[in-house]
Amino acid sequence: MPVSLRSPIPLVRAARPSDLVSPALGGAFLAVIVGLVVGRSGSPATAVLVGALVWAVIAGWALRRPLHRLRVVRQPLPERWRAWLRDHVRLYAEAGAADRRRFEQDVALVLDGLTFEGAGGAEPTETLRLGVAAGAAMLLHGHPDWEMPTERTVLFVPDTFDEAYGDEEPGMYDGMVHSQGPIVLSTRAAERGWAREDGHNVVLHELAHVFDFDGWEADGVPSFLDPRSADAWTTLMRKEMRRAARGDGVLRSYAASAPAELFAVATEQFFERPARLRKHHEELYDALVAFYNLTPPDEPEAEVEGSFMARRWGSGE
Repeated sequence: MPVSLRSPIPLVRAARPSDLVSPALGGAFLAVIVGLVVGRSGSPATAVLVGALVWAVIAGWALRRPLHRLRVVRQPLPERWRAWLRDHVRLYAEAGAADRRRFEQDVALVLDGLTFEGAGGAEPTETLRLGVAAGAAMLLHGHPDWEMPTERTVLFVPDTFDEAYGDEEPGMYDGMVHSQGPIVLSTRAAERGWAREDGHNVVLHELAHVFDFDGWEADGVPSFLDPRSADAWTTLMRKEMRRAARGDGVLRSYAASAPAELFAVATEQFFERPARLRKHHEELYDALVAFYNLTPPDEPEAEVEGSFMARRWGSGE
């Protein structure tokens, strides 16, 4: 099934017309005011010159970000990056040419905005950085009006870690994110998440938490959700938590620990195993289609149920 968007979207997220027009008009308005004030005590030529300088300074400062973003998206991604996306991101691989180009632009914008660091001997390799950007582009793909907060640091550590981000002893976390802190990812888990589309992807999981934060708390009600849908959304999340706690369906038991975890686990399944999620959690699937404004391409038919061993040991959840 090809990618299906629920509503038309522009090809470029980098700069909307308002990003360019508003600073220019605002600068022009202030320039006229300053010019009129200067004109009362000086010559008309001086007033025009001062007004023009004011406009240039204000507009130039305000336009720096959108113009920079436009320069970023005009540069094509390296072919090796495109090859990686084709091999690891079905949403990209099965998209049309225009949607692929827009996906690539989102990848470039995320890479440009985030800061990547390593700790404990881990290195933020090109592939690791590309994986984070691809995950963000997947979550953003259906909504040109969404912006991922990119004033963040992504910190890679070698393996599982504890709450202090230490890895001297085996930890319990593959990833962690706080409202204002870094996105911490286990290198091993991040690589494993893209190795196969099995519904386990720590990058998608932690980025879903980023989209979930509203102020200081992730509560399972994404910050981008229409407030009119909040009550129905909360009811659905709690119903699905009860199902996960009973082992009813395909969401792993961790989804029952909190509404925020239910949303993050469901997001992993939605993008990697959508047909399986739709079969076992139709209402949840439909809610995510509406929220993300897209219908992701289905996994191959043989993967919908998974092998006996995958079901037995939970690797297909």
